[in-house]
Amino acid sequence: PENVSTNWWIVDLGFANYTDETNYTTALSSGFVGTSVGKDQLKLRTGKSRNVNIWFFMQRLNVIKHVVNLKYGMGLELNNYHFDEKVEFQKNPTKIVLGTKDYKKNKLAADYITVPIMLNFNFTPTRKNGFGLSAGVSAGYLYSSRWKTKDNDDKNKLRDDFDLKKWKTSAIGELMLGPVKLYGSMALNNMWDKGLDQTPYNVGIRFSNW
Repeated sequence: PENVSTNWWIVDLGFANYTDETNYTTALSSGFVGTSVGKDQLKLRTGKSRNVNIWFFMQRLNVIKHVVNLKYGMGLELNNYHFDEKVEFQKNPTKIVLGTKDYKKNKLAADYITVPIMLNFNFTPTRKNGFGLSAGVSAGYLYSSRWKTKDNDDKNKLRDDFDLKKWKTSAIGELMLGPVKLYGSMALNNMWDKGLDQTPYNVGIRFSNW
């Protein structure tokens, strides 16, 4: 194996969700959420809320006999949070209210440019599709966020940061089981600057050469 190997254009497909520790009494009194908006209204549609990551590259640097490696890269982390309820986002100032429309699609999208760094343990360094695991952290910067709805053929898109935190740090990991590669991430901080206390996480499958 090479001491430094590069893998281009890696794609992750998975599910996005978050844990919700919000005090909705406080959120209501601050004006961030409207009346009747609570934890149940902000629950996500598990099958519809998705995470797609597109990594421009990842490199693996040999540290100890190709078994212990440093793994790092750069890419885009795309998260789509779909809601079952009729929640609506307003801006200037940000407020989440309960509307009256039954949307066919109702989602908040949050996209980050992200740099991951992991310690990789490759238990079969001479095999292309080997067995191993990686663990580390990532740092992402929010470059785009929007609220999108679809009502019959009427599509609407509202662009704003909605008081989402600009920076996101996460604990990340991956599991390599021959040709099958799984990934996961759990944010280390609340995704909102104020109002809500929700911590996002993602799990899915990774399409990668190693």
